[in-house]
Amino acid sequence: MARESQAGDNEPDMAQDYDFDFSEWPFYWLARADRTYLSIMETALGRIGLDIPSWRVLMILHSKQSASVSEISEHSIVKLSTMTKIIQRMQSAGLVEMSQSKKDGRVTIVTITEAGEKAGRDCWEEGRRILDRAFEDFTSVEQQVLLALLKKLSTSLGRF
Repeated sequence: MARESQAGDNEPDMAQDYDFDFSEWPFYWLARADRTYLSIMETALGRIGLDIPSWRVLMILHSKQSASVSEISEHSIVKLSTMTKIIQRMQSAGLVEMSQSKKDGRVTIVTITEAGEKAGRDCWEEGRRILDRAFEDFTSVEQQVLLALLKKLSTSLGRF
């Protein structure tokens, strides 16, 4: 509904066009939870000399043992060029090894090293402690429902 402005022309009343409360916006809470989690993880990982990107790479490689840079990039939600630099840094630290794919020489395969596995275990201990504390007020059913809903939301957003 339009209202009369002081100048006399008709301008829409934006407050009446939509009812918006940021505290009822689900993406606000997702962003807030993510930022809080990342802040806690940065501090925890910093104590063991690692960072969030390294944690992500190590957790992916722990599950898969080896993966292409592009696959790691996709699962880590990091641009390929940035992921390449992260993995090069991790190779220099002895956490991973890079090699060319035998099937396709254009593809770089990343493999976790023994030192990477140890660092990954240290990361996982920190991550598990944070996970347990964050979800201590959730039932196992609530945790499963939340995970299923987040997967569903991610799939829905992926269609854009």
